[in-house]
Formats: sequence, structure tokens, C-alpha cells
Amino acid sequence: MPVTGFDVKFSRPLADGKSWGEVGPYEELRGTLHFSIDPAHAANERITDIALAPQNPAGRVAFSADVSILLPADRSKASGRMVLDVVNRGNRVALPNFNRATRPTIDEDTPIDVEVDAGDGFLMRHGYVVVACGWQKDAPAYAALITLDGPDAIAPTDGGAAKPITGRVYSQLQSPFDTHNFLLSDKGHRAYPAADMEDGDAYMEVRDEPDGDPKPVPREEWRFGRIDDDGNYLPDPDYVCARNMFKKGRLYQIIYATTGARVLGLSFAALRDCTSWIKHGTPEVATPVPGIKHVYAYGRSQTGRYLRTYVYNDFNLDEENREALDGVIANVAGGMRGEFNQRFGQNSKDRNNMLTQLFPFASSPATDTETEESGSLHARLDERDSNIKVFYTNTSAEYHRGDASLLHTDPAGKRDIDPGPNTRVYHFTGTEHGMGVWPPSEVAVAEVVVATEMDQDRSQNLRNIIDYAPLLRACLVNLDRWVVDGVEPPPSRHPRLDDGTAVPTDQPAAVFNRIPGANYPAHHANPRRRDFGLMETREQVTTFPPQVGGVFGSLVSAVDADGNEVAGVMLPEIAVPIAATTGWTLRHPATGGATQLLVFAGGTIPFAATRSQREANSDPRPSIEERYTSKDDYLQRVRAAGEALAAERYLLDEDIEVSVAQASKFWDWLT
Repeated sequence: MPVTGFDVKFSRPLADGKSWGEVGPYEELRGTLHFSIDPAHAANERITDIALAPQNPAGRVAFSADVSILLPADRSKASGRMVLDVVNRGNRVALPNFNRATRPTIDEDTPIDVEVDAGDGFLMRHGYVVVACGWQKDAPAYAALITLDGPDAIAPTDGGAAKPITGRVYSQLQSPFDTHNFLLSDKGHRAYPAADMEDGDAYMEVRDEPDGDPKPVPREEWRFGRIDDDGNYLPDPDYVCARNMFKKGRLYQIIYATTGARVLGLSFAALRDCTSWIKHGTPEVATPVPGIKHVYAYGRSQTGRYLRTYVYNDFNLDEENREALDGVIANVAGGMRGEFNQRFGQNSKDRNNMLTQLFPFASSPATDTETEESGSLHARLDERDSNIKVFYTNTSAEYHRGDASLLHTDPAGKRDIDPGPNTRVYHFTGTEHGMGVWPPSEVAVAEVVVATEMDQDRSQNLRNIIDYAPLLRACLVNLDRWVVDGVEPPPSRHPRLDDGTAVPTDQPAAVFNRIPGANYPAHHANPRRRDFGLMETREQVTTFPPQVGGVFGSLVSAVDADGNEVAGVMLPEIAVPIAATTGWTLRHPATGGATQLLVFAGGTIPFAATRSQREANSDPRPSIEERYTSKDDYLQRVRAAGEALAAERYLLDEDIEVSVAQASKFWDWLT
């Protein structure tokens, strides 16, 4: 059996022993879960380089993962349901997103027993067990992060002795300020070190837009290593440096040789087998909470893409041929997957101009007429008639990034595609990738003159203020009713070609160019077809840089005269507006790249408070005072919109007042 041991490091009450309704108090078990999998088993055959992973005397591949289990102190109060929290770069996402909890900032000094914020206890009140299992080996080595410890692949040599594998890495590097040094990793993760500090075949190019024309950076202008604060060069295979500095905002791509191929795909076995252990136990290790029948995985951003990769490869059958997950919510993943199972892959890489894992985007069959390639994200699930239920939820930011619309159109963006009977696709209208930024004053950027690392998320507009957590909560309830009771969830809701709500990315400019200070992007770097020479026998790329083909048919939601989107699932505080909220905003000039979208970010473009202010600013949109007679009038309309959305089951009745409270604070700030 894959799970062979569970070493508990500590157990403690959650939220100081607070009782959550009829379920009562919760506790956390934190420890290390040990695995041993059969590399020859069909359940593991699609794990890249599994045959090259070191084996123990039993011929199995051993590894371990950090695990945190939140469960009722009285185990009998568990509902029989579990949320698998697919941690994002080692950080929890389920509690922040479903419980509207805060997430601590974790660094190398954060202790492993850092307090877990339970927020408003939504998952606890519903009796969910919440399990976070580490899957990422290259996250920073901080004790408080939830990560995985697994082997590197080794290959036999002519002499018979095995040695680490050498190959090439393709990375993109960008800074919000001029810098001498780049760490050779994405998002500050563990670098793939340069195999040869004097590598003459290493190559670097730079561009000003993700789809811009590249310019080679002469090899004599940069080298592996770093420059310290005194200007001294220090050899360091984890860094690349330039005496004349890399310029802020510019996009640098580097290709170089490294040694040490992590068997990244073991992560899928970790999450699958952790889930099966919770459901069924093993002869060696009993489940810590008997009676779990239904498990729903939740991932956001990086781990939403991770779950799309999990589904695409169909890692859901364990070594006993049992389904692990019963449902999936892949949030803000857009149409991408990622390098989660790729030799020399980077788990954190999240730009569609850098990834080979794009097509197939949709859960139903589609054909790319340019490449004549056909496929479906769910092809393997469909081949075996799997009944797993999947929700794909996205914000406006993933649409303006250019890949979210491809979930529900053909690759050319010419016709709508139905996602299939076991799938729903929801667009959260007028939202950004994150859960909204509040208060907006914290991201006012006009005063930024010299950017620092803290300013990397600064934008030309106020950041988007909408928290879409209530929509996710409704998704989880609807998913659970679908799996357990067979109750169909509300229909997919997103921009469509057949009703004119899905439009090219340049079409909203006609509205925003009339609004003072809107700053609608003059250019969207829509994703293009890129041929990385992906091998057929394993997930390994061979073409650096890739051969670039035509642009995909990226679409966004049409907008009304106020600048608000007309398609998707619309929260009450957007349906009854006092601002335009968007999934796009531009990088602030102080951080460089001022024509680029600030990736993942959206904006808030407030209405004028009064008619006189509107006229003074030449804003064509009616002011707040022209729309609503009073704050009470406004909030009554918000409540009515919430009741209508709850009647359609896109919002829970209990969250109508959450929207009203959000709207109330927006009114106070904007007026």
C-alpha cells in the first residue's frame, strides 16, 4: 500500500478550541506522511521519469510529504466529506478562500506551528475535514510551508553506475526595479543550478511584451553568479548577473544546462494516495478520521493549473483501482496546465508565453485547425466513463490574460463548445485573480517614484476590490449536492459567441477610452501556439526557444456603458454598481513595462460621487447620486440582487448579507 507511515509532529486545538455550531471544536494534526509506490503500476506509468527514480529493496519508490489535517475533535461529528486543500507554493488556499480567512506571511523564520486562521468557520460549520498535503519539492525550504520531499531521477552510464541527469531549462525573469542579479527560478523557488558556470551554449534574450520581438543579450554582458552590495562578483550557480544591470519591467528569457531532474510527477501520487488513505486507511496506517466518503479537491491559480494537469493525465485511480477524488474545483487556472510532470519543469511557472501545456484547453473534444491537432482535457476520464465532477471557475483576469475563453470555445475562438455533462464552467464577472484588495488606498500608486520589490504588484489603476469567496462557497455546496444527491448544479455561465457577450480583447476599448483615467490596454499579448518539441515517450521538451505559431482566438466579456462586464456570474455588488471593476490593469511606470498587463491584477474605476464631479471630470457615466437616492436605496437593491442570485443557486442564502456588508463599505469609501 502506498501510505506506509504517518509521523505526527503535533496536535492542537483549532482557533483556541472554538466550537463551530453542532459540529463542535476542531483540532489540527500536523506531521509527515510516508509513501512507497510501485513504479511499474499502471496508476503511476504517466509519472515522468518514475522508472529512473531510486528504488528501495522492495523495488518501490519512497518519498514523503508534510500533511496538515483539520478535523472535528469528536470524530463522529465529521460530515463524511473532505476538502483536499491543494496548497499553493506551500500555502493553504481552502481556508482563505472558503472561510474568508487570512493567510500568514511565511518566511524562513516562521515556526512550523504558526497559527491557522479559521476565518468565519464555513468549512467547519459544515463538518468538512480539511487536508493539506505537500506536493511541491521546489518550494522554499521554510518549516511552516507544506511541501514534499522526493528523489531526483538518475540514469545509468556506460560503466553501469547511475548518475544525475543533465538537461536544459527555459526560464523567464522580470524585476520591478533595475537589478544586477536574478535568482534562476520562478517566484523565489529553489533554483535549478547552472551545471557549468562558463557554459558557452547558454543563451539569453529580452523583450518588452510577452509576444514582442526578442533581442539577444550578448553573452559577454551577463554571467552565472551574483554581484554583492559592494560590486564584487561572487560565483554562484543559482544566480545570473549583469554588471550593467537588468532593466526593470523587461522580460528576460534564459536557456541553460542544469543537473538534477526532480521527479516532479510524484506529487500526483502523493495527493491521490493521501486521499485514498483518508478514505480507506491502509494495513500499516489507519485513517485518522473514519467515515470519509466524498473528497473534493480545491486548487487556485498555480494549483488550479495543477488540478487541470491531474485531470488531463487522469491520476485519479490509485493502485487498487479506486477513484480518489469525487470532485474538483480548479479556480483561476484559465486554460493552462503547467510543468508539474515535466523533466526539468518549474512548478511555479505561470505565463502562457512560456509553457507548452496549453492545448487541449476544453473538457470536450476540439480541433486546432492551424496544427490539425485534436484533443480534450478530459479524454482519459471519458475513455473510462469516469463520473468525477469538475468545476472550472475563472475571473476576468484569466480572460484578459488570453486563455480562459478557450475553455468554452474552439482554439480559433470562432464557436462555442459545451463543456460536457460532468463539467461546469463559471466566469466570476468583474473580478481579479485574487480575492480583491482592500482598502484601495493601500494600492494607490501615484507616489511611487523608485520601485522596490514591495512594489511589484503596483498598478496604474486602483486595484480590484471585489471578494468573490461567496461564489466559491456556493460552488462547493453545489458540487457536493451533485456528487452526493445527484442534484444538477446551475448551468455554466460565461461569455458566449452565440449571444454576443464574448468579444475580441480590443472591443471594450470603445467604452473605456471614453472614461477618464481608465487606461485600457492598447495591446493584449494573447497566447500563441508554441512548439517546444515535446517528446511522445515522456514529458520532456527539446526545442529552446520554442517555434512560435499563430495567435489563439482569445475572447473577453463585452462590457456595458459603465465599463462593467455583462457575462458570467455577477455578484450583487457588481450588479448594482458604484464603480467599474475589471480583470485588467497596467503595470505602474515606476516598475517598468508600463504597456504590459499587470498579470493577475484587475482595477476599480469609481463612478463620480456627484453629478458636479462627473461633469467636471467629463465622465460619461452617471454619478452615484444620480443612480441612488440614498445609501439605504442602494443597499436594498444590492439585497434584492443577492436574493435573485441565490434563487438561481449561484449564491448561498447565508451570503446575501455578506454582499450587503461588502457593498456598504464600498459605498462609504467611494462616496
